[in-house]
Amino acid sequence: MKKFGTIIICCLFFLGTTACSKTSSDNEIDKPQEATLSEQNLYRAMELADNAISSHFTGEGMAMARYYNPFTKVRSEEKGSIWMYTSAIEAVNAILHGLKVQKDNGNMSLYDKYFTDYTQLLGKLYENADYYLGTFRLVSYTQTKEWSVYGVNRGNAKGSAQVEGIQNVYDDQMWLIRELVESYKLTGNNSYLQKAEYLTEYVLDGWDCTRDPAGEERGGIPWGPGYVTKHSCSNGPMVSPLVWLYELYKNKPDEVSYRYIDATDRLTRKTMQMKKSDYYLDFAQKIYNWQKKYLLRPDGVYDDMMGGCNPGSPQTETIDGVFYRKGTTCSDRVGPAITYNSGTMLSGAADLYRVTGDNTYLQDAQKLSDASFSYFAKLGETRTGYYTYDISGFRNWFNGVLMRGYVDIQSSYKTVDTYICSFQKNLDFAYDNFNYNGFLPTNLLVGWNYDNTKNQTEAMFNFAFAAEYAVLSRYELKKQN
Repeated sequence: MKKFGTIIICCLFFLGTTACSKTSSDNEIDKPQEATLSEQNLYRAMELADNAISSHFTGEGMAMARYYNPFTKVRSEEKGSIWMYTSAIEAVNAILHGLKVQKDNGNMSLYDKYFTDYTQLLGKLYENADYYLGTFRLVSYTQTKEWSVYGVNRGNAKGSAQVEGIQNVYDDQMWLIRELVESYKLTGNNSYLQKAEYLTEYVLDGWDCTRDPAGEERGGIPWGPGYVTKHSCSNGPMVSPLVWLYELYKNKPDEVSYRYIDATDRLTRKTMQMKKSDYYLDFAQKIYNWQKKYLLRPDGVYDDMMGGCNPGSPQTETIDGVFYRKGTTCSDRVGPAITYNSGTMLSGAADLYRVTGDNTYLQDAQKLSDASFSYFAKLGETRTGYYTYDISGFRNWFNGVLMRGYVDIQSSYKTVDTYICSFQKNLDFAYDNFNYNGFLPTNLLVGWNYDNTKNQTEAMFNFAFAAEYAVLSRYELKKQN
């Protein structure tokens, strides 16, 4: 699929103020004569995503090379993890969402031209995600059950991945749940919803529902069934998709059966029937409240995890002759603060405020928006007039989660327009100055290495940039309405 570039519009920062201006570019081909900023962002998202798909994926099974060097055209032998693979699904979903918003705002041509192609690509990505799928038997806090979930690493055949112990983690399932629910809302494909709800059942089976001496749930979801530490990344990402599931079922009688531990004797495992809508919203609020209680820092952003756990490794206990996972109490809040841990809670607060009208969530979102931008965005650190975000490790992708949080709360808190514009400006600077064959450098404000052999790019960063452009596309239309 060939996509077209358009005009260049960038946000200029001067002493904390924002202005936008238009310039023209001569290095783009087949571009429309006129385009809005929203359209431009979407064209760029499609261009970046298409190049990443064609360069990082090979074969009918769509094996994903973690790295690709656009200068040497060399793919790495190392395959991306399921988390990295999901970043491609995220980018395609973001593009589909952008196309749908264009249609809803009267631009049928973009939608008609590309929506079907990207829907088909989405289906292929999900189909081949099954190379990461495996089956194992898990002893959890309330039951022993066989599950088919996604392992960290790709197997040699569909359904053959290793998933026991530390070979699967709950946050990987959460990122997939988020995209599956989004895919269902965009395409109406019921298989996506069914898979999302199955994985949701698995993740919520990991909620520590054991009781403390006062009879209260210990709460929190550990990083995975093979871990005891309870992380921001294994809790916060689940809030928004739970709210979305609540919205899908709020006017329906569907029920769910779930397991819990009696509060009176703190031992007996019981089963309850509950309306799905109530179940999903209740868990969204419980997870949000747990993370806010234990991982919100005094400076207003979120730390990485709760450590110092007792017991220090997963253990089982026998109750009435049945094995169950033993509950864990973690006492130490551990950093560092990372953008995506604040971003998921910001999106969660925005979604919970939208469906409940509880001003506590709006106040949380306002405080977190300001605190996170103050903490993570550094004006002029790399380039005068631009905000620098830490890009060490996987932070290029993490930063996109924070940007999405700002977009999610924007309709209720206009202050974030300035924060969002910092991402638009950084992307545009890289696109205008460093775009090489449809790829942007890892460091958007510095550019490529002079040694072309050192210019390998992470697949998930390439997809993150595409997803950010697509989210910015619909933000431009959203803020006008």
